[in-house]
Amino acid sequence: MSNKEVKSALKNARDAIKNKEFKEVLKHCKAALKLEKNNYNAWVFIGVAASELEQPDQAQTAYRKALELEPEQLLAWQGLANLYEKSDQMDFKAELPKVYLKLIELYESSDKTKCYEVIRKLADIFHMEKDYLQVARVWRRLIQLKEGEGADKAELLQLWQQMTCLLSDSMEEHDNETQQHLIAAFEKAMVLSDNVPGEDHRKLSADYLKCLSQLSHEECKMREACESILALYPSQTFPLEILGAHHLKSGKKSLTYEDAGRCFSRLLELDPDSGLGHLGLGIRALEEGKCDDSIKYLAQGLKRMRSSLVGWFSLAQAQLKMHRYSDCATSCSQGLKLGGAGEEALRQKLLRLRLEALVRTGDEHTADQLLDANNDPVLVALKGRGYLQKGQVDQVLQINLRLVVSCPCCSLLQAAAQNPACGEYYFLLGRLYWDMGEESRRDRSKAHTHLLKAAKLDPYLGSVFCYLGHYYREVAKDQGRARGCYKRAFELDSNDAESGAASVDLSMKEGDMDTALAVLQSVIQRATPGSAKWAWMRRGLYHLKVGQHPQACADLQAALRADPQDWVCWECLGEAYLNRRSFTSALKAFAKAQLLNPSSIYSLYQTAAIKQTLGKFKEAAAEYLQIIAREDYVPALKGLGECLLSLARGLMEDYRDGGAIDVIQQAIQYLFRAVELRPDLSCLWKLLGDACTSVSTVAPNRARVVVPGPLAGLQPPDQGHLLNQGHTLRVGERCYGRALKLMPESSSLWYDLGLNYYHQACLPRCLQEMEHNTLLLLLEKALQVQNSPGWMAGWMAGWGRTLNCLGRKSWKRFNNPAPLLSQLSHEAFKIAQSLEPLYVNCWIGQALIAEMVGSYDTMDLFRHTTELSTHTEGVKGYAYWVCATLLDKSNRDSELYRYNIVQMNAVSAAQVALSKYTERIQTDPDAFVMLGFLNEHLQLKKQAVLAYQRCVCLEMDCVCLCVTVRLYFISGEWLIQSYEKALMVATTEKEKAYILTSLALLQHRLGNMDSAKTLLFKCSMLKEPVPESLLCLCALGLVHGDSTLASAALTELLKQGRAAGAAVEQRCLLTCTLLALQGNYSAVQREASRAVHSNPGNPSLWALLSRLVPQYYPRKAKVCHLSRALLYSGVNQLACGRHSGEDRSRNALKTMQRAVLLCPDDPAMWAGLMAACHTENTACSLSGSTPVFMFDLLKVFLLSCNSPSLHLAQVVWKCSSWSTILKCHPLTPSLLPLSQVLSVSPEHPAVVLLLRQVQCEHLLLSSAGTALPASVLEQLSSAVLANHTSVAAWHWLAEVYRTQGLLVQAVMAYRQSLQLASQLDLHSGKMACLLRLALLALSPCMAKVPGDEWKELVLEATTEALKLGPSPVALLVQALLHFATKMAARETRRLLERLVYFPSQGYPETVACVARWYLLRHLHAKDDLELMDTLVDDAKASGDGRLLEFHTRLTSC
Repeated sequence: MSNKEVKSALKNARDAIKNKEFKEVLKHCKAALKLEKNNYNAWVFIGVAASELEQPDQAQTAYRKALELEPEQLLAWQGLANLYEKSDQMDFKAELPKVYLKLIELYESSDKTKCYEVIRKLADIFHMEKDYLQVARVWRRLIQLKEGEGADKAELLQLWQQMTCLLSDSMEEHDNETQQHLIAAFEKAMVLSDNVPGEDHRKLSADYLKCLSQLSHEECKMREACESILALYPSQTFPLEILGAHHLKSGKKSLTYEDAGRCFSRLLELDPDSGLGHLGLGIRALEEGKCDDSIKYLAQGLKRMRSSLVGWFSLAQAQLKMHRYSDCATSCSQGLKLGGAGEEALRQKLLRLRLEALVRTGDEHTADQLLDANNDPVLVALKGRGYLQKGQVDQVLQINLRLVVSCPCCSLLQAAAQNPACGEYYFLLGRLYWDMGEESRRDRSKAHTHLLKAAKLDPYLGSVFCYLGHYYREVAKDQGRARGCYKRAFELDSNDAESGAASVDLSMKEGDMDTALAVLQSVIQRATPGSAKWAWMRRGLYHLKVGQHPQACADLQAALRADPQDWVCWECLGEAYLNRRSFTSALKAFAKAQLLNPSSIYSLYQTAAIKQTLGKFKEAAAEYLQIIAREDYVPALKGLGECLLSLARGLMEDYRDGGAIDVIQQAIQYLFRAVELRPDLSCLWKLLGDACTSVSTVAPNRARVVVPGPLAGLQPPDQGHLLNQGHTLRVGERCYGRALKLMPESSSLWYDLGLNYYHQACLPRCLQEMEHNTLLLLLEKALQVQNSPGWMAGWMAGWGRTLNCLGRKSWKRFNNPAPLLSQLSHEAFKIAQSLEPLYVNCWIGQALIAEMVGSYDTMDLFRHTTELSTHTEGVKGYAYWVCATLLDKSNRDSELYRYNIVQMNAVSAAQVALSKYTERIQTDPDAFVMLGFLNEHLQLKKQAVLAYQRCVCLEMDCVCLCVTVRLYFISGEWLIQSYEKALMVATTEKEKAYILTSLALLQHRLGNMDSAKTLLFKCSMLKEPVPESLLCLCALGLVHGDSTLASAALTELLKQGRAAGAAVEQRCLLTCTLLALQGNYSAVQREASRAVHSNPGNPSLWALLSRLVPQYYPRKAKVCHLSRALLYSGVNQLACGRHSGEDRSRNALKTMQRAVLLCPDDPAMWAGLMAACHTENTACSLSGSTPVFMFDLLKVFLLSCNSPSLHLAQVVWKCSSWSTILKCHPLTPSLLPLSQVLSVSPEHPAVVLLLRQVQCEHLLLSSAGTALPASVLEQLSSAVLANHTSVAAWHWLAEVYRTQGLLVQAVMAYRQSLQLASQLDLHSGKMACLLRLALLALSPCMAKVPGDEWKELVLEATTEALKLGPSPVALLVQALLHFATKMAARETRRLLERLVYFPSQGYPETVACVARWYLLRHLHAKDDLELMDTLVDDAKASGDGRLLEFHTRLTSC
């Protein structure tokens, strides 16, 4: 019964498992266990159910209970394996291999497939746990089972290959049994491989060799395998690579084998780029002492195998042996960057090698890295060397004491004895013997012996060969050997500048330039910026030597970048610049050299020479004097003499003869010092001759020079002697003679001597002693030279002057202008000008020809000669033409007069030039007469008196009386007697009339009014009275307020008939002045109008009428529509404020439009139209109506009217027009048209001012509120100061200051304009200044700026304006001031109502409009509605739409 229940329960449990009802499974199994406690299946089912219910511990217990009951049953073991596989508990994972082993045992006899599966799982577990021995054993068991089953060869091969893969990880860490299993697996696999040789077999063989290479105890097997595999695959490199890597790893002993060498050589044969092969051969070469080959192979190998620590160490060793310390340190650093286990010993060696290399390179910070080097003597010695490089001598001495105590060897001799193979010790001994005392220096044999031994022991030590080169060059005098040693030293150490420089110097000395340049080029190509100074410098000197100056400059600059403090290099660079003709750069270079080495005379001399070349003779002379103060340096004395001579010539060209003589005297002193030092130099004697001969230019009374006694040939010799002009020239003659003895074939010296004789011949005394044949022979000798442009220009100029003289003679003799000769002269001078444009004689010749043919360019040509230089003939010709033009009063209005006299400032220029002329040539009375006349024009009375006195002293015949009279007129002494004498000799009535008029003017000047009147009356009583006397009499009466006298004189003047020319304007002006004096102002206007009607083509009368009408009869200004004076009528309407708001048909705009239609080509009409437009726009802005713009039309006109023949007035009109366009029309494209307009008269102050105004307006528009720079304001102020008589200019400057917020400066400008207007007695100008000043001061008051100074300024300005006359604007400003300070006061309303309701006749409507605006604001603030309505009614009656709109806005708010 119980068995049935148990089976039933187990069946139910099995069904529940299938249905995944695991809790029911547990119930059924527990029921079965109650019946049968040791039921195997029940416990297994409990394990399954617990496992599925995630109760691993209960499941494990159940499975264990089942295994205790029946351990050989598979079911419990399978369940336990599944449980362990699914669970992540560590204890379960640890038990899983045991379960797999039991399953393998159970499956081995029952199910082979599951057995193989469990074996693989077990192998994977052991592989994950890195238990490679168990992996090998399990996998061998799998292979045995397969072999027992009779598996095929391919399957077994695959299993053995899988075994090799499983065991290949961390091969070095395997035990011996595991390694043997792995080797056996490779061997079995290779045996089972088909297709031998084949690709699979090759890969397997490569892995096998790699495995053997990692097993050090299998070296023999690896060698045999490599040989056998290499026999199978002779073209493959992997066996050789494995074998070569083994040789590298084995160390130096392995590399000494012959098979190692064959291995690496054969590897390179198969693969020329093999890094391993190069490394092997490099290390082998290093062991054999072939450092060059070693470095080459190692470097090539490390390109492919940069991770080889052995390679970097070997390369560093080779570089250290070749004393390439920087490269060695770099190689060590590269090796230390690599990280590898088991190579700590090699890393320590690398670190030590690096420290040694750094110490030998001279790195100052190396000693700090050797702090722990207390036990190693070598490192301690290196540490001491590092301290020595840092200059820490105390630490060096301490380390030296420690080394002496620890090492018995304490001298170089002992060190060399203990280490006989060390070449460095013998080098140090040789160097010590080289640097020892005088005895060792005399006998260099010991040094030579030790140096040779050092070179033999260490052929890579470049310093040894450098000292051997010193020995052969300085001691043995064997330049060839020395050059070879230097070359070898430089080849060994390319950074050794001393040996490289010595090698190049010897090559250049021997003439082997190609070799020297090749060395320099190689060094420069390798050099970094700022290095290889010696190479750059020597190549620069080579280029300088062969004349390649740009290349020399570039190389020397590169040398200076390496060492900017090398003064020698700076001097070389200066020399290169000097040869390249870059004088400024050379000057800076020599200045830098002088700064670095103040004791260098060469730098100072070159600086002075360059300044002399640049024409800075004063600065050059100062530099030369500094040199001479140190020593008597002959080149400096010569240069100083040349500079002083040049300065003297410049002074003489400027006719400053006194200063020139002083400078010549100094030049003679310094040149004589040079001659005393070097009498064999002909150039010094020539300069002395030039200095003495140059005194011939000045006047004889100034040519007095102090000459040293030996040079003058006078006693005593130690003193200077004062010589006159003749004696000084004879000294120059002797100096030229000494120079010719030294250089007899110098043509220039013969020429200079001939000139000296010529100047002596020009002296009165020498003229009797000098033979002209001698002079001609000397000049003929001098002319035996080659042609040059200078000589050719002089010859052509001389030929032209000769032809010109012939032309003048033919003119006089035959009364013929000789056109042919004049044309030939002109052509000759033209050729000379093309050859030398600055040769003044050519221009003088052209001026003489122009004078002869009557050309208008004569005066301009003479003026040009004075600009080129001060030439006697050019100065006198120019002065003559200036005086002649001034005497001709009929040409004052001509364009020629304005250009030649006014624009060219001819009077001042001629006076200055003529003053220089008379200073040198003091025997020309005509020149003194012209000088006095020019001085009179310049109001230089005293100078004029002196000039006339000199003229009288020189010549007393024809010009005596005239000059005396002018002299007395200027001086005021005995003038009346002179005129009386002239009156007595006068023959005609006209002459007497003019003399009497002059006497009257003189009496008036002396204050004798009665005498003046008497003389003028006497003149008027003559039979032929001149108009000038009557004009003077009338003017005298007008000036002194005597209307009776003026009226009588004017009556007599009018009796002489109809006037013409300027007399018409003079008579009209006198008549109008007389009427104004009599108080008949209306007649003034009528008289001017009558004159205009009589002379409608006289513009001066129209201008006079336009000035008189607004001043004396302003009411007529409104209706002054004269037929030919629309322009003046429009200006008058502008003056009285007549715009279209007052009269739509008769206003300034309409008038100016008609004027433009009549005269569209007159810029003045357009300027007036622009002013009318501006007035209309201002009025429209006040009334609120649409403004009128006509600026586009004006702009088109101005752009189309750019003729270069415009007069200055037109230029001014056009400039002002553009200024207005820029101010009112910001869309103006550019200032290009202005530049075209200003080309007419660019230097005139008025034009320059207008240009500045236009530029300022353009700048203000483009800057958008940015403040103008101070430099711009300074330029504007300078332009205004140049036009100091322009009131409008000061107004404009004040407005600019105001826009920039500079109110104080603006006030000063307005005050300046007010002062100017007062001086000029301009009523309108004073009024405008005061009103503008009041408006300027009103702005801060309206802005509520604290303080009373602006308020006081407003009151002061308006009060003064009202004193000048009625001014509605001044009253408006006072009302606005009250509005700003006392807005609610009754006085404010009273002042504003006075302007609005009670305007006087002539008050502009714009004033009332502004007053209404502020009165409305006042009433609105007071809330006075009744008065506001009254004001609105008045605005409606006046058509003030702007106020009505404002009132609407106020009421709506």
